[in-house]
Amino acid sequence: MSGTAINVIGGTLVETRKYDVLGIGNAIVDVISHSDDTFLKNNGLAKGAMTLIDAEAAEGLYRRMGSAVESSGGSAANTIAGLAALGGRGAFIGKVRNDQLGGIFAHDIRALGVAFDTAAATTGAPTARCLIFVTPDAQRTMQTFLGASATLTPADIDADMVRASAITYLEGYLWDPPPAKEAFEKAATIAHEAGNMVALSLSDAFCVDRHRADFLRLVEGFVDILFANESEILSLYQVDDFDAALQRVRGHCQVAALTRSEKGSVVVASDEVHVIDAVKVPKVIDTTGAGDLYAAGFLFGLTQGRSLHDCGRIGSICSGEIISHYGARPEASLAELVSQALR
Repeated sequence: MSGTAINVIGGTLVETRKYDVLGIGNAIVDVISHSDDTFLKNNGLAKGAMTLIDAEAAEGLYRRMGSAVESSGGSAANTIAGLAALGGRGAFIGKVRNDQLGGIFAHDIRALGVAFDTAAATTGAPTARCLIFVTPDAQRTMQTFLGASATLTPADIDADMVRASAITYLEGYLWDPPPAKEAFEKAATIAHEAGNMVALSLSDAFCVDRHRADFLRLVEGFVDILFANESEILSLYQVDDFDAALQRVRGHCQVAALTRSEKGSVVVASDEVHVIDAVKVPKVIDTTGAGDLYAAGFLFGLTQGRSLHDCGRIGSICSGEIISHYGARPEASLAELVSQALR
């Protein structure tokens, strides 16, 4: 395992870098709609999972879904948007097409103060979109057409931007296309050569099932900070017990932040184990983006020199805000919520 020691974050490393965190992932526009279990069953959708679909399936589902709200999304992009909302300095690399949705995505993320300079594709597939069906129990079922986002290649990795970022954050969802894998490894190598850190989100248990060997290799050889929920970390190590998975991961990366829904989260680093309670909300409306915003809060705390326990608390605060309404971008001021909670 290579990389920079955790205790450097928040000190000289961050002070000498232009960006706190650079996210690399799918540039997607989310289309969020109310739904029910009957609709999911009738359309053969696996509840609570993210499934990749083609353009034809995306068009058909879009016609059949109810009224929807469209907003810029994508897992890593949501994380960087949350980081920016907290006052962090963020950058993002992801591929869009030079179409209407691509323009919406670029405008939205830049309006948050995030640096986004990836050249839009002028030919090929349109900008990606994720059709999200939210059931009354707040579970979200995602059908994702990756479109242009899947065409990210090593040529799209801005080496100067990677060197200028204290942490490069990689989205597991983008691991499917072979050129994107090469782009990830290129970015991770550049980051470590510059003395920076690499973080990875496992993104989805189904994603882990497809790429377990690759993810294990990444976690053991490239990743300093790992984000995973309970089902993802169990899938990664093919165990049925959370504590067993926790013991396995603690020797493979410097920090693992493991979320457990209403049970909160557990942060592991060497001999440290921090158990953080989930933030209570009046009602869980939509869990879309909960893990993304947890990562945003955690990485923000880390780059501000906070303790790992406080990083977990900030992550929980951000996650609690996002599940209290529809959509994966914050509606309340995350900076104010964190300031009030950590006084």
